[in-house]
Amino acid sequence: MSNNSGDPLLDAAKDVLGGVGELAVDWQSDPWDAETIVTEDGVDVVGANVPKNVQALIRIALLVSLVAVLVIGLAGLWFVRQINPGGVVATPVNFTVNEGDTLKSVSNRLEQDGVITNATVFRWYVARKGGIVLLPGYYSLKPHDTAGNITRVLNTPPAQTFIKVTFPEGLTISQMAERLGSNVPYLTEDDFNLALKDQTIRSEFQPKDATSLEGLLFPDTYQVSGDDNETRVVQRMVQLMERVGRQEKINESQARVGYSAYKVLIVASMIEREAKVPQDRAKIARVIYNRLALGMPLAIDATLLYGADPEASFADLKAVDGPYNTYTRKGLPPTPIANPGRASISAALAPAPDPPLSDAICQGAPRGTKCQYLYYVLADAEGRHVFAATYEQHLANVEKARVAGLLK
Repeated sequence: MSNNSGDPLLDAAKDVLGGVGELAVDWQSDPWDAETIVTEDGVDVVGANVPKNVQALIRIALLVSLVAVLVIGLAGLWFVRQINPGGVVATPVNFTVNEGDTLKSVSNRLEQDGVITNATVFRWYVARKGGIVLLPGYYSLKPHDTAGNITRVLNTPPAQTFIKVTFPEGLTISQMAERLGSNVPYLTEDDFNLALKDQTIRSEFQPKDATSLEGLLFPDTYQVSGDDNETRVVQRMVQLMERVGRQEKINESQARVGYSAYKVLIVASMIEREAKVPQDRAKIARVIYNRLALGMPLAIDATLLYGADPEASFADLKAVDGPYNTYTRKGLPPTPIANPGRASISAALAPAPDPPLSDAICQGAPRGTKCQYLYYVLADAEGRHVFAATYEQHLANVEKARVAGLLK
């Protein structure tokens, strides 16, 4: 049956496209119309007549793609581990940013110190996060912390970071140095001791011939900033003692108790080391001033311990005739023996009055003599003292304390 229409153009189009009806009837299958069946090796194509060399190329391409995916995945995992190490964050360490440091020099030192694992990755991360404004000072960083946390710390000005250090009343300057070095990782005990010897730091209460700052540092809680150093801490402690002294009117000490401000601080330091309860401070001050007025040795146990071997026995210390042995030497020791607090300074400036004649301790006083507080000894385990006006009363009080196990 002929499909000629008589129209040359239409007949030509039919020759090219084929009639729709005839296409369904006269379709001739081609080799590439066969179904694709994957064989055991997963790459051969049945009926596709793919050459062997093309199949090999397909295998290589698949393998390369798989390796590329694995490499990219491992690289991404490695990169994430540089930014977020994971695991336990180590104890904070001190890190110093010096004048003239750059992000490169800082990141290299961070890697050397084990704070970060890769300086290059850290610099890339910082650049992506807007950079760091590096200011000289001390920073507390945690090794193996996230790059974000390390960046945040380094972006915090050291003047805005603080560590609290409390110096209790009654510490010596050497004990203060030890406490500072133990509590502030970027300051040291040795450098604090060097700062104490810096003769450019002086107190307004310090005599011209006095070289030690013992008793001239006010015990308190201090905020030590990240840009502080040992010298600045010493200066602040001296300045605070000056301010507290002025508030307590220590500049009027000569008129009030007959001694200079420095000698009042010596008295206050002995009160600080001897008194265990607040109500005893003013009475101990009165004992000290009474003994000084009468020319009696002060016999203050705490002075024997100042600068002495802590393992030495009390009997041995008492036998050494040194400048701080107030059993063998009259008058005040040459320097304070500790750094007193406000309460002890106040007591040294306002000693308790002597007991009235009606007081029980005055009954044994010789006729015609003034009843004065001259002795004291521990009275109980809480640290209270009992005071006496005569030596006989004192001996009786000492025996009671010994029986009670209060004396060594």
